[in-house]
Amino acid sequence: MNLSVQIGKLKLKNPVMTASGTFGYAEEYSEFIDLNRLGAVVVKGLSLTPKEGNPPPRIIETPAGMLNAIGLQNIGIESFIQEKLPFLKRFHTPVIVNFFGDSIDEYAEAAKSLSAAEGVHGLEMNISCPNKQAGWRIFGTDPKVTFEVVSAVRKSTNLTLIVKLSPNVTDIALMARVAQDAGADAVSLINTLTGLAIDIKTRRPKLANVTGGLSGPAVKPVAVRMVWEVYRSVKIPIIGMGGIMSSDDALEFLLAGAAAVAVGTANFINPRATIDILSGIEAYMRDNRVTDVKDLTGGMI
Repeated sequence: MNLSVQIGKLKLKNPVMTASGTFGYAEEYSEFIDLNRLGAVVVKGLSLTPKEGNPPPRIIETPAGMLNAIGLQNIGIESFIQEKLPFLKRFHTPVIVNFFGDSIDEYAEAAKSLSAAEGVHGLEMNISCPNKQAGWRIFGTDPKVTFEVVSAVRKSTNLTLIVKLSPNVTDIALMARVAQDAGADAVSLINTLTGLAIDIKTRRPKLANVTGGLSGPAVKPVAVRMVWEVYRSVKIPIIGMGGIMSSDDALEFLLAGAAAVAVGTANFINPRATIDILSGIEAYMRDNRVTDVKDLTGGMI
């Protein structure tokens, strides 16, 4: 069986990767799984300078999911390159770095810095961030701003560029086309849905930030639908994510149009989730006499 997939310039040994923000910088999970088995490692989102994130409480469980308002806490690009990247370079698995900025210039500068680091193989732009230079409009919800920021980053890097789309839009297929036209090599979707939980005893929000990002099984049907819509609208590869807990979930995304999948919240429940999902995909292919995983992409009848 051939499980390899092509994402831009990257050839992955299989379609299973980690979702940013749920796998740390990979070393945290290395005692549970062989990182060489993964298609790619996508590390926690990085910014030019370190960020402390939001005050606690910033993670709560919800029915069939979780809300988080971490606030993009991270160690910064320089510390990542010096302290975390050497460990990742020990493995034969592509490293994709998720990154973000508060302005278009910051995005471009971050992409340039990461592209110069040996051992970084691809970039994933998190555009679900507020643009401080444009009255806090979200980069990923305004087509014009999305085009501008992706175009700027495209000019700053020759690495494979993946744009992570926000689901909090009216037309996600439009946003995917904008990213494609601006130079993205692939799109990943979905990022978390905005949600709110209230403590009825105190009548206060359960998160200090009030709202947070909803992930987990509750969002999967929405995510699968959005992947299907985007698949019919763009020519670049799609990385599907959102509530993938099992190989059956991952296969739904592939059949909807994803070339690869990213496992997120499941890592908190089962640190071996990625490998279990990969094994399940392999079993499905054997049982159904599928010789190439690419034949599953968009295979919904």
